[in-house]
Amino acid sequence: MTEKITQYLLKKTPDTPCLVVDLDRIEKNYRRVCSALPFAKIFYAVKSNPGDPILKRLKRLNAFFETASIYEIQKCINLGIAPKKISFGSTIKKQVHISQAHKYGVTLYAFDSFWELKKLAQEAPGSRVYCRVLMSGKGADWPSTGKFGCSPKFAERLLFQAASLGLKPVGVSFHVGSQQKDLNQWNIGIKIASKIFERMAERGIKLSLLNLGGGFPCSYNSRVRQIEEHGMVIEEALANYFGKKQPDVIAEPGRSISADAGIIETEVILISKKSEGAKRRWIYLDVGRFGGLPEAFGEAIQYKIRTNYDGEPTGPVVIAGPTCDDVDVLYDSAGYQLPHSIEIGDRIQILSAGAYTASYSSVGFNGFPPLREIFI
Repeated sequence: MTEKITQYLLKKTPDTPCLVVDLDRIEKNYRRVCSALPFAKIFYAVKSNPGDPILKRLKRLNAFFETASIYEIQKCINLGIAPKKISFGSTIKKQVHISQAHKYGVTLYAFDSFWELKKLAQEAPGSRVYCRVLMSGKGADWPSTGKFGCSPKFAERLLFQAASLGLKPVGVSFHVGSQQKDLNQWNIGIKIASKIFERMAERGIKLSLLNLGGGFPCSYNSRVRQIEEHGMVIEEALANYFGKKQPDVIAEPGRSISADAGIIETEVILISKKSEGAKRRWIYLDVGRFGGLPEAFGEAIQYKIRTNYDGEPTGPVVIAGPTCDDVDVLYDSAGYQLPHSIEIGDRIQILSAGAYTASYSSVGFNGFPPLREIFI
């Protein structure tokens, strides 16, 4: 919770639920990432929060942008972001969307399969392409496993096929998993990539690009390693595995830039117990999984919660959303405790909620509108 947001909420008391984003914190976080990863070009992961004011602020700071769909590309283009500063980072793209991106002037694309290469060769001939390899996701609160990437050996084969199709195979990418807490995962990913670089060079194809992906964490309800520590581990791994032949490196942070720049202000709409002698209260909020908090699925991302009664005696609670759906429960087994003084109608704040909330919220489930964003 930044002081700027605190003062805004005290003066404005906006209708809830809403996400309030501090653009100055966005800038501060971006600059911090750049400082921690001076060896990399920073491509902001647009999907984490695609708000126009955020993209405009980052454009002013000369950022690059990683997009996951043609719609994010169009948003960037409409804001005046140069196509050369945009990558199409999804490995699953409609053929017509590849064609549209190519017409816009986007030249850098991800892939992890032969059929994706065929589409790229047909619709974006001559483009630069990089192959995403599989990672385990071990150590990540929100792992990225199975759906994206291929085995290292298969990646080598695909990179050769890319060249044979007239594309420019430039490198390799990996993703250690979102909200990654195990620093060793960077060593594993960079070592895998270095071996692919070596074997491809032996067979006549010189790769030049290493995409580290995202995964840099922010502070929720548990302690995490700072971005500077991640940067030091990555820099050391690059030196160990690539030596003096350093590739061009890009990184795709999203959460570490936008998460702690925003908070969700929400209202308590019901407090109940499930039996006469129950020890736990159920606290129902006017925001839930469908309103922007799906990362609470499996209680994976555990947000800090602030109330006006912090410091007073607390008791165990289940925290749930407002919709008529049994899965709309945020925290049941995570051990959350909230003050006994909380009453229906009170407002509470969900901290570090600037990433993967508004962009995740549903459009009209139970008639509820998407999570409203306020940029200050």
